[in-house]
Amino acid sequence: MPSFDVVSELNMHEVVNAVDQANRELEQRYDFKGTGATFELVESTVTLKAQVDFQLKQMLEILKLRVTKRGIDIGCMEIKEPEIALNAARQTVILRQGIDSDLARKIVKLVKDSKLKVQAAIQGDKVRITGKQRDDLQTAIAQLRKEKLGLPLQYVNFRD
Repeated sequence: MPSFDVVSELNMHEVVNAVDQANRELEQRYDFKGTGATFELVESTVTLKAQVDFQLKQMLEILKLRVTKRGIDIGCMEIKEPEIALNAARQTVILRQGIDSDLARKIVKLVKDSKLKVQAAIQGDKVRITGKQRDDLQTAIAQLRKEKLGLPLQYVNFRD
């Protein structure tokens, strides 16, 4: 029986490359020379450090540009409010991956409400969709792509 998995994954190697490129751009830019502004990546959290709030906004745009150019959807970025002290400003950006249980239930509900002849099952941090015909599965993918779910989804492991 044909099936595919709905997942939300990040290529962490590309994320590391994007953060490195963003740091190199900060070193080259005249308005950031000598300010100590940096991007720090720890697991799936990027911390932006600068002197003032205005620089944080510019750094966030640099990060978005670099991440997009590396082929990562910026919909996975959860941007927190900046923390501003007297001589330092900091902002965290969390890179979300994996489908949490609420989103998985929403995906299953969308598939069931679509009246297609497919079944959806939650399996950890992914949702497996199975059906008797490949056309039904392709219609289910098209249906999920139309929906705004707040997290970029990938459709992998398509089996006939």
